[in-house]
Amino acid sequence: MTIETARDLHGLLAVGRVVRGTIAAMAVRLRPGITTAELDAVALEYLTREGARSAPMIEVGYPAATCISVNEEAAHGLPGARLLAPGDLVTLDVAAELSGYYADAAITVALPPITPAQQRLCTCAEAALQAAIQVARAGQPLRQIGRAVEGIARRHQCRVVRELTGHGIGRRMHEAPRSVPNFDDPRATMPLAEGVVLAIEPHITLGSGQLENSADAWTIRTRDRKRVAVFEHTIVVTAREPIVVTA
Repeated sequence: MTIETARDLHGLLAVGRVVRGTIAAMAVRLRPGITTAELDAVALEYLTREGARSAPMIEVGYPAATCISVNEEAAHGLPGARLLAPGDLVTLDVAAELSGYYADAAITVALPPITPAQQRLCTCAEAALQAAIQVARAGQPLRQIGRAVEGIARRHQCRVVRELTGHGIGRRMHEAPRSVPNFDDPRATMPLAEGVVLAIEPHITLGSGQLENSADAWTIRTRDRKRVAVFEHTIVVTAREPIVVTA
C-alpha cells in the first residue's frame, strides 16, 4: 500500500495503536506457568474490544488470534497448551485489521533467568530493527534494509534467518513488496517509494538459521533448535525518518 490521503494515514495509525495495545496487554500477563493459549485469549479479547480482527485469522485461516513463538520456534508459533517456563524466549507477534487497514508488529521477551547469549540475541534483534527503520527512506534501494540488518547481526556475532522476511502491508496483511529481505540481497534493487507501507521484521538466531516445519502445519522452527529473537514494526516510508505506525 502507498499512503495517498490523510485518511489512509489515520487508518494506519489507528490499527497500529490497536496492535501495540494488544502486544502490551499480552506482555503484562506473560509469566512462567501461563499457557500460550491463555495469552492468545488475552489478545483476542483486546482486539474484539477495540473493534479489530486478527489478520491471520481472516487472511489465511490461521486457527488463533496471534502467533506466539517460543525459543527455537522462529515464526507462526501456534498457541496451545504449552506452559511457559523460566528462561524461555517468547515472541508475541500480532497482526490486526481495523476499518480496512492492517498493521503488524512483534517483540521477543525473555523470561528470567536470561543467559548472556540470550541477552545478546534479543539486543541484536531489536538493534537490527532500529537500524533497518533508519535506512528505510524514499529513493533508497530495498536492499538497504537487509544490509542494515545483516550488519548489526554480524556485529553481535549472530545470524539472520534468511528465509523469513518482511513484507508490504496496508490494505491487506501481505502486499507488494512481497519480500523485504533481512540480508543484503543484490536482487532487491527496487527503490523505496514515498508513502509505501512496510512491515520490517528481522529474525535473528545464534545458529545456522535453517528452518523446518512443525507437525502442526503452522509453526516454523530452526533445524538446529537454536533460539530466535524477532522485533517488528509497521512503518510508512518518507523522504526523511519513517513514520513508525506501531511504535
